[in-house]
Amino acid sequence: MFSRLLRPGKRSLESLSEQEILALAISSEEDDGRIYLAYADALREAYPHSARVFEEMAAEESRHRQMLIDRHIARFGDRIPLVRREFVRDFPERKPDWLIANMSLEAIREQAEAMEASAHRFYLTAAARTQDAATRKLLGDLALAEKSHESLARRLGEQHTPADVKAQEDQTARRQFILTYVQPGLAGLMDGSVSTLAPIFAAAFATQDTWQTFLVGLSASVGAGISMGFTEAAHDDGKLSGRGSPIKRGLASGIMTALGGLGHALPYLIPNFMLATTIAVLVVFVELWTIAFIQNRYMETPFLRAAMQVVLGGSLVLAAGILIGNA
Repeated sequence: MFSRLLRPGKRSLESLSEQEILALAISSEEDDGRIYLAYADALREAYPHSARVFEEMAAEESRHRQMLIDRHIARFGDRIPLVRREFVRDFPERKPDWLIANMSLEAIREQAEAMEASAHRFYLTAAARTQDAATRKLLGDLALAEKSHESLARRLGEQHTPADVKAQEDQTARRQFILTYVQPGLAGLMDGSVSTLAPIFAAAFATQDTWQTFLVGLSASVGAGISMGFTEAAHDDGKLSGRGSPIKRGLASGIMTALGGLGHALPYLIPNFMLATTIAVLVVFVELWTIAFIQNRYMETPFLRAAMQVVLGGSLVLAAGILIGNA
């Protein structure tokens, strides 16, 4: 047990020999090439032009890897030691393949440029640690190549994704974001904000008890959130409609539904009934105007029409709850 605790951790780059540095560079180029191919596979269906960008980047990494292997064979033979980036301290890590599916197109492009930048810094450091002239020259050349590739995703994008194609892909990404997150989240927020108004304010004016009102609001909000979340996730698997993962949509809808109801339930944690009710009413109008803004911003609904639909409708439900509570 104690031997495991005392076992040395990761090594520093400075402690690696010239052969180990070459082995690390070979494995790193191989890993990066696989990551770029994974990016291409993830993007091919929705963004075919960007997928071609990452296929070319993978081919570039493959050429770098072969140059390093040739140099290792010439210098140390064909037995390459196993040295990977996770064995070296402070070496930039890479995201595993299964996280790629959750990354946006823009995030993938930024990650690719960050990978090229970290490779450039590694080759500069590695070249400074090498005494052999030919190896030093190769590592220096690769450092220059990676520096010129620091914007490779953007540079290849200019070749394969001209402005109109890139704009189309960005629009596709925005549409997918709206379908997966904004639309179900907005539906949940509307349902949670509006449908809980009547029971919460009816309970408030009927009982004049802030704690009982809070419990009614909490149960209504959580119950509505669970119901909306399961309904959204169950009624459409997203394969034919293209609306994305049912789990993501269900979470977006359920969470926003619960938040929509809790917004005007939480003020009733204040013991003073009039103060709590005043704050709750103000919160309701903030919620309704927020819904109108989201409709205008993402669903392209004219703001005045959205305001009339949401604010007027919510106000009528609020008035109904107050009237029922005072009956």
